[in-house]
Amino acid sequence: MKESVMTRIKNFSSFLLLAVMVAATATAYAAGNIKIAIDAEFGIPNSTSAQAVRNGAQVAANEINAAGGVLGRKLEIIERDNRAVPARSLNNLRELAADPDVVAVMCARYSPVVVELLPEIHRLKMLMLDPWAAADSIVDNAYSPNYVFRLSLRDSWALQVMMRHALKAGIRKVGILLPNTEWGRSSFKAAESMAAKETHQDIVASQWYNWGDPSMIERYQALRKAGAEAVLFIANDREATLLVKEMASLPKEQRLPLIAHWGLTGGQFFEQSGAALKAVDLSVVQTYSFINKTDPIAQRVLAGLKSVTGNDDPRKVVSPVGVAHAYDLVHLLAKAIKQAKSTDRQAVRNALENLGAHQGLVRQFDKPFTAKRHEALTINEVFMAKYADDGAIEPISQIRH
Repeated sequence: MKESVMTRIKNFSSFLLLAVMVAATATAYAAGNIKIAIDAEFGIPNSTSAQAVRNGAQVAANEINAAGGVLGRKLEIIERDNRAVPARSLNNLRELAADPDVVAVMCARYSPVVVELLPEIHRLKMLMLDPWAAADSIVDNAYSPNYVFRLSLRDSWALQVMMRHALKAGIRKVGILLPNTEWGRSSFKAAESMAAKETHQDIVASQWYNWGDPSMIERYQALRKAGAEAVLFIANDREATLLVKEMASLPKEQRLPLIAHWGLTGGQFFEQSGAALKAVDLSVVQTYSFINKTDPIAQRVLAGLKSVTGNDDPRKVVSPVGVAHAYDLVHLLAKAIKQAKSTDRQAVRNALENLGAHQGLVRQFDKPFTAKRHEALTINEVFMAKYADDGAIEPISQIRH
């Protein structure tokens, strides 16, 4: 009888110990890192956009973690490679959504990938933060509630600034060269809208290409022969490198100014173009530059980049818009988590729409997002830039002649 009682006591003690261990494990799991996933084109050769987004996000996460984290937990940046293939991105999204510690997914450069994801993003109620992809339809998606928040360019802003840049140079007739993708269609729609409002400027012709085409010169020449005085160029680094090299071999009088969207800055365009770029007048739209920035936040980010990438030279920051936008987005997300007092995605989504003022790297945000506005930037942040001889992307307003 005594042995039976002692056995029961031992069994009960073992049960209590097991319960304590299970509770401790559950508590440890609950206190795990808050994850922000970057699903992007990491595996594309010569691409730098995904890496830039990761670098900016990591600098912000390091700052937040050094200050104690969020809700007593550390932020962790994780990544998935979609190689700009929508099916891969869709699989990644579903995997990430199944992890309760993933509070949001961040995309990068490729608008067509993000547009394909929109139905699944909203079915899963997964927060999508956009620091680069510019198609208007990514945010103007008709979903309510909308789970996409962008701190980046819109194609409609890009084309307005590009066409005004041409007009300022006295160029009234432009051609437009675009990819046969959602990004190209979004940009063409924006250009047509701008041309309809501007009585002093016309789009004389348009030419469409497919990713992977072996040559761009015939389409370019078709625009020139149609009377274009400059070409609005919607391209990533591969196609931009191809056209610049082909144009460099033309007689000087046949080389029209190229006024480019920013996709080409998301890869090794400067390195791949080499000396050919000096023979072509190319300008490119941007939203942020570290060059000549002396404010404390810019200096802090550059110092953070030193620890993440080994570089703190503002002229050598690779794909600077990706770095800057991702940095600001992570800080805004952290504020939303704190405001929601939760990592529940719906609660964080609601908090993002109700954030107060925030001094960011790119700009001062009085109210970053609202229920009706999921764009954190405005057209006022958009400017034209050129590649300097050292590969730095310099705002045209800062270039000394």
